[in-house]
Amino acid sequence: MNLQDKRIAVLLSGGVDSSVVLYELVRQGLKPDCFYIKIGPEEEEEWDCSSEEDLEMATAVSHKYGCKLEVIDCHKEYWDQVTKYTMDKVRAGFTPNPDVMCNRLIKFGAFHEKRGHDYDLIATGHYATTEEEEISETVNGQLSNRKLKWLCTSPDPVKDQTDFLAQIYDWQLEKALFPIGHMMKEEVREIAEREHLVNAKRKDSQGICFLGKINYNDYLRRYLGEWPGDVIELETGKKIGKHKGHWFHTIGQRKGMGLGGGPWFVIKKDVEQNIIYVSHGYDPESAYTQDFPIHDFHSINGQQPPKDITLKIRHTPDYLPAQLEPLGEGRYMVHAQAPIHGVAPGQFCVIYDEQHHRCYGSGEISIE
Repeated sequence: MNLQDKRIAVLLSGGVDSSVVLYELVRQGLKPDCFYIKIGPEEEEEWDCSSEEDLEMATAVSHKYGCKLEVIDCHKEYWDQVTKYTMDKVRAGFTPNPDVMCNRLIKFGAFHEKRGHDYDLIATGHYATTEEEEISETVNGQLSNRKLKWLCTSPDPVKDQTDFLAQIYDWQLEKALFPIGHMMKEEVREIAEREHLVNAKRKDSQGICFLGKINYNDYLRRYLGEWPGDVIELETGKKIGKHKGHWFHTIGQRKGMGLGGGPWFVIKKDVEQNIIYVSHGYDPESAYTQDFPIHDFHSINGQQPPKDITLKIRHTPDYLPAQLEPLGEGRYMVHAQAPIHGVAPGQFCVIYDEQHHRCYGSGEISIE
C-alpha cells in the first residue's frame, strides 16, 4: 500500500509499541497526526490511574518527531459502553472481555466518530497483520471482482493481538494500519532503544485496557459491590468456604480462592443463588470441555469460517484445532480436538483457519 498520499492518524498510548509505530511511519517520510485517547476514572487519586504518565510519554514521543498530538476525551463513551458491557456480563455470571469491546467501541469506534473520520488510516501498535485477496462475486447478475481485506496473525505468537481485534467491523479493518504487526517484540524494543525513545525500557501494560494500575476486582467492586455467598464442593455438596460475590470468580479459576487444602478449581456458578462450585485436585476432569456452542458469531469481513479451524478462548500463544458445526443464525457447535480447560460462558471464541493465519472473527460461548 502506498501511504504517501494517505492521511494517517496514529493512536499513541504512551507505551513502546505505539511509539515505534510513529517512528516507522516518520522513517518512511510521512508526518502523521498523533492522538492520545483519554479514558480514566474521574477520581484519579483513589484509583491510582497511570494516564498522566502515559500522556507525558506520548507527548515526548510526538514532539521528538515533530508531529502534533491531540488529546481526545472518550471517558464517557468508555464508561458508558465498555463498562456497561462488562458489568452486565459479570452480573449475569459470564466471563466478558473488555479489551475486545474497547477496540470495537473506542479505538476504532468513538475515536472514529470524534476525529478518525477525517483520516484515511488509523495506525495502532497492535501485533497483527492484514492482507488483501481479490475475489469474484455476482452482483445484480454481473460478475465483478473486489478486494477483500483479512485480519491476519502476527509472527510473534506470544504478543499476537488478533484475538482482541476479532469483533471489529469490516469498515474498521479497512482503515486499520498495523505498522509493527510483522515484528517480534524484541525487534520493537531494539528499535526503541536504538532511537532513544523515552519509553524504550517501559514495561508492557498488563490487565484491562485503559484501567492502568487499577485492579480488576476493585473495578468490579466499585460498580457491583460485594455479595457474600457459599463455596460448595461439587462432588460432595459440602460447604467449604465463603466468597464475596460470584462476579469475582471465573470458570477454571485456580488462584485467589482463599481456601485451604488446594488446589481448588471453579467448575460452575449458580448466579441466582450466588453459589460457587469448586472441585478439588490438580486439573480435575470436570474443569475441561471438548464440545461447546457459540452464538452471535461476528465475521470481520463477511466470510464464514470453514469446517476445520483453529481457535482461542483466551489470550495465549496456543491455537487449538477444532471442527465447526453450523447451527444457523450465527450459531455453531465447536468440537475441539482435545478437551479445553476453563471454557466459560461469555468468553469470546476466536476462530482462525487451520494454519492460524487468517482470523475470521469471534462468537460468544453459550451456556450449555
